[in-house]
Amino acid sequence: MDLVATPNALLAGFPVVIALPVQWGDQDALGHVNNTVYFRWFESARIAYTERFELFEMLRKTRVGPILAAIGCDYRLPVEFPDTVEVGSRVARIGNSSLAMEHALVSRSRGAIAAQSTSTLVLYDYAAGRPRAIPDDIRRAIEGLEGRSF
Repeated sequence: MDLVATPNALLAGFPVVIALPVQWGDQDALGHVNNTVYFRWFESARIAYTERFELFEMLRKTRVGPILAAIGCDYRLPVEFPDTVEVGSRVARIGNSSLAMEHALVSRSRGAIAAQSTSTLVLYDYAAGRPRAIPDDIRRAIEGLEGRSF
């Protein structure tokens, strides 16, 4: 996974963008990337986003961290090997204990958005087995990364 050096205009408004090569094994019998691979790509982008404010470091230290509560995907066009995809992530809404995220996936070879996704992360106390309120310092870090208030 590498950070995209040149911003893609199709991903304007996404503060975190990663680039991932399409692997031969990502394809299914129909010759295009299998739908489940998109979810791995969105996951990689979500993790790159949350690493910007050390959410997984908090998990390692306190057993409080993100858990995926929901995810959906709208497929726009097929992706095939060889290609590189760029995946952008942003926070659309911050709730008491949740983050609503949006993702866009661009095929470099097609020069178009191939898929869009929404996901919900919940800050979860793994020891207590219940959601936790998102701390103010994390809210501020997200607002700083997004360049706007929630």
